[in-house]
Amino acid sequence: MLKRRRQSAAKGSEASGSAARLGAAQAASFRAAAPRSLALALLVVASYLPALSGGFIWDDVIFVEEPLVRSPAGLLGIWFSPSEMQQEGHYWPLVYTTFWLEHKLWGLAPAGYHAVNVALHLLNCLLLWRLLAHLAVPGAWAVAAVFAVHPVHVESVAWIIERKDVLSALFYLGAVIAWVRFTERPRAGPYGLALALMVAGLLSKSVVATLPVALGILQWWRHGRLTAATLLQLAPFFVVAAGITAADLMFYQSREPLELGYTLVERLLIAAQALWFYVGKLLWPTELAVIYPLWEIDAADLLAWAQVAAAAALPTGLWLARRRIGRGPLAGTLYFAVTLSPVLGFVDYGYMQFSLVADRFQYLAGIGLLAVLVGAAAQVAGQLPEGWRRQASGVAVVVVVTLLGALTWQQAGLYRDEHRFFSHILAHNPEARGAHHNLGRVLLTSGRPEEALAATRIAVGMRPDFPDAHSNLGLALRALQRPDEAEQHFRRALELDPRHLDARYSLANIRRD
Repeated sequence: MLKRRRQSAAKGSEASGSAARLGAAQAASFRAAAPRSLALALLVVASYLPALSGGFIWDDVIFVEEPLVRSPAGLLGIWFSPSEMQQEGHYWPLVYTTFWLEHKLWGLAPAGYHAVNVALHLLNCLLLWRLLAHLAVPGAWAVAAVFAVHPVHVESVAWIIERKDVLSALFYLGAVIAWVRFTERPRAGPYGLALALMVAGLLSKSVVATLPVALGILQWWRHGRLTAATLLQLAPFFVVAAGITAADLMFYQSREPLELGYTLVERLLIAAQALWFYVGKLLWPTELAVIYPLWEIDAADLLAWAQVAAAAALPTGLWLARRRIGRGPLAGTLYFAVTLSPVLGFVDYGYMQFSLVADRFQYLAGIGLLAVLVGAAAQVAGQLPEGWRRQASGVAVVVVVTLLGALTWQQAGLYRDEHRFFSHILAHNPEARGAHHNLGRVLLTSGRPEEALAATRIAVGMRPDFPDAHSNLGLALRALQRPDEAEQHFRRALELDPRHLDARYSLANIRRD
């Protein structure tokens, strides 16, 4: 009996010692991670400081003027009566739930909404670092740092209405982390959490529908194969993602029916050109535009077909070279293409009427290429002599992050006010017809009628059947004491839309004067 007690006591002491060692290790890990976490926070805040003092921009009106966001009882409508939403064509209730909550906290003070976007981006950076470090990706922190300050993400972070990008990414990355935990130690908890987070992501933005494929790519990269058991575990993810995405697509088409008429060959050319466009902006992020010019797609264009060939040759080459260079480059490339696939033009969506690409579309997708490129650089640095390795790596990271951060700081400043915003759009894309109209409106409200007249004349020339453009042109002419010309455009606006209240009110004022 005494021997058993001693053995029990010894086991208890050993267990207590193991717990103590584990706790000490976790505390040490936290202390080691804290400075780098703080560094990421400083990078994000410094890079996006101009956006924090910005106002509401353009499509922000979608939630700013939404009655369901303003109403105390609007939350029920956001979730259960999406058709009541005035301008949102998708069913993304979690995004508008955040706007509803913020409206109750600080009303329509834009600083609060901007701060939440920046905070969500920071959380995504921290989750990305944690995930990549756990997966032993070389240069994990450097990848997260580049992700934190890369200027192609400005549109997603600095533009409040793009909350859907940063919010869906938060759930997406959380789902990946939960899935990795499940695969390493199969339990119902992490599996259910991964599935629930994917659903939350889908209720924030439909791009999360690509997550099940990404998880399959991750499994192949880690283990070199996809087993029947893994595919069976992923099956519910595919079913749920397909169901929610199909429902959202039907809802979208019921509100905004769209048929752009591209042929299958043209869509293939669009996809290839878009893929290389995104690669280029990720590697050389200059001349970033909020609305890129709409491409002309020509099936006889040999350069376009060369891009298709290159898009097919790259993964083929990486597959053939996988035993020599590893599976990582192919996995990262496939993840990039798969995550972008919903916006490569195979399915029509409203923004394709104005442009076939947008920086915000690669917020999640770019992670794949960044991990490959930074990881490869980290491995090359690892071959340097011991005395040079740490110093060279540190200098390279500081230089790259500083340059990217400066570009992000500059780009974020465009979101301070609409005059800078629309002027920037037109500087890069003079054919952006909506920007001329909106710039004219902004110039009118800021008391610059001569400049407003020039912008609104262009807007009317580009969209002669748009009643708002005629109404704005009439307002500019009236402000310049040219009532007869102004009356003509107010009348034209009413011919196009007899219910146009602004034109009717302005016409009445002219008659009264």
